[in-house]
Amino acid sequence: MKKKHLALVLSGLMAMSLFTGCGGTKQEASSKFEPIKTDLKVGMVTDAGTIDDKSFNQGTWEGILGSGTSSKYLKPAGTTEADYLKEITNLYDAGYKFIVTPGFKFETAIFQAQDKYPDAKFVIIDGNPHNGDYNPVVKENTVAIFFAEHESGFTAGVATALQLKEGELGFIGGMEIPAVQKFNWGFQQGVKYANENLGTSVSMKEENVVYQGSFDNVAAGQQLAAQMYDKGVKAIFTAAGGVGVGAITEAKARATNGEEVWVIGVDVDQYAEGIYDEKAGKSIILTSAMKYIDLSAYDMIKAEAEGTFPGGQILTFDAKNDGIGIPPANPNLSEDTISKTNEVFEKIKSGEIVVASENDGTLIK
Repeated sequence: MKKKHLALVLSGLMAMSLFTGCGGTKQEASSKFEPIKTDLKVGMVTDAGTIDDKSFNQGTWEGILGSGTSSKYLKPAGTTEADYLKEITNLYDAGYKFIVTPGFKFETAIFQAQDKYPDAKFVIIDGNPHNGDYNPVVKENTVAIFFAEHESGFTAGVATALQLKEGELGFIGGMEIPAVQKFNWGFQQGVKYANENLGTSVSMKEENVVYQGSFDNVAAGQQLAAQMYDKGVKAIFTAAGGVGVGAITEAKARATNGEEVWVIGVDVDQYAEGIYDEKAGKSIILTSAMKYIDLSAYDMIKAEAEGTFPGGQILTFDAKNDGIGIPPANPNLSEDTISKTNEVFEKIKSGEIVVASENDGTLIK
């Protein structure tokens, strides 16, 4: 299947968006984006978690909101193919014929939907439509989008090591799937690069690399974070949706009590979610390993409105097209850390640094 890199124009900082309840519609666009002139009605079916999960669902929804289109999301009762197809059908029947779905769990549902509703358009993020055999079948009314999570994780790993300089780090993942694994492996490579080339001395122990097994168990995330912090871990990289929110909650409680602990956010800039001192604006989010999910959703809507929807394609958003990275503003990083991290990022963009997307056996699983 043909691959194509989209050039993304990154403008402004993440704007706070207004969220509606399940099934609600949105009339006012986020200030990060220019509203798109179109009568297109855009729908979204959420994956596990909530629309304001400060992660994957939220990032996707913010991109849809930013388009300024008539938009609506539905939260399914469960996470099976039948659950997803039911809500896709509900959106379609209500006239929402441009449907965005965030996550690999939608793969078989979109495989079915792209044939069932040939006059609709589908965008699946972090997944390929298939019939249960993992053989990608992307029809002309569908686009599959992937991200170079390993490059994003690498960049965040370099920034973390440069800022902390020494000490123990941890990782909490959700389900052990490729996107989450690549975040972990990229982060470890970034830490290793900083240790070998930038004078840092940070480490990760196998016992502090954990996949919780879900994306919505907030309590488990808090418990895992507490255990790691109690063992002396200074910062935890979370790629775990709601599980990561639990880790953030634990870190905020400790910071409020005077303990210096950190979380590295994921998917979106989670700085605001980590604020524990509202008056001073202090946050426990050191930085975030971002995938510009909002921009990918927005760009697909814009392409459809302009008649250039890249149907039938698998798109990759990576360092070369600025589809991943860390936030443009990182209040907890020094200017020196930001400068050196930017230099490393440019080397990834140019190909001077190649980040492995698979575990060669030297990385903690």
